[in-house]
Amino acid sequence: MGKVNENRNLILYFLIAFGFTWLFWIPEALAMRGLLGSSILVDFILGPNNPAAWGPFVAAFFLTYLNGGLDGVIRLLKRAVDVRFAKVWWIPTFFLFPLISGGALLLAKLSGEAIPELLWLTSPSLIVVNFIVILLTGGPLQEEFGWRGYALPRLQTRFNALISSVILGVMWTFWHIPYYFIGEEVYANIQLIWWNLFGTILLTILITWLYNNTGGSILVTLISHNMFNVSVILFPALATQVGSIFFIIFQIATVLAVVAIWKPKRLVRGTTTEKQGSTP
Repeated sequence: MGKVNENRNLILYFLIAFGFTWLFWIPEALAMRGLLGSSILVDFILGPNNPAAWGPFVAAFFLTYLNGGLDGVIRLLKRAVDVRFAKVWWIPTFFLFPLISGGALLLAKLSGEAIPELLWLTSPSLIVVNFIVILLTGGPLQEEFGWRGYALPRLQTRFNALISSVILGVMWTFWHIPYYFIGEEVYANIQLIWWNLFGTILLTILITWLYNNTGGSILVTLISHNMFNVSVILFPALATQVGSIFFIIFQIATVLAVVAIWKPKRLVRGTTTEKQGSTP
């Protein structure tokens, strides 16, 4: 009975996360094309306070409260300050994605390709500013309590860590679909969406690896997700042709190494304390 309930909760999670987000992102995409006219509501949808990205957060906390009450909510929040794991995992949490992005950009430069100006080299404070702003407003805070805090442990009660990551990566990508039609750079080319799907699955596998090896710490997923976003801004390899190729090569190589060494079942070796199978 408990397994049936958790399956239902997982389905409900995705329905609520998608429903809440698309309720705001689809109108925003339409408004960006001038299809909704002008009104106070349209101004709100196009403004910085559009709550679309909070869908995963809302779904996770709503279902946690519904099933576990205030105690469940507190347990979920505590996992965002959980540092009870081997400190060696702070190294990949902070430095894995800068190494991938920075290495790809370096190879682009060595190949002779022109690279964007790196403003943070002359203004190092931009690193801290980007880290804080993106953490709070650029996705990690809005998403990680949902994708990793709620959905991932429930997926891992049914599937191994690798398959769970692939499923979550697919859902994470398609949750973004309306966002691809917002702004000036519309993902008109379907191939770009497929490449984004592939990249998101690779990213999801790596974050699952970090999550499982730190006992299900949401803090680690918040920081690693944030470091990925910050890295592609500070080291804009994806804005270059050669850099984009090496970026995806480095991601693939890292994922293959992780799966080969830590194994697909749990992406965990040895006696690491595991809480990834729990469903708080």
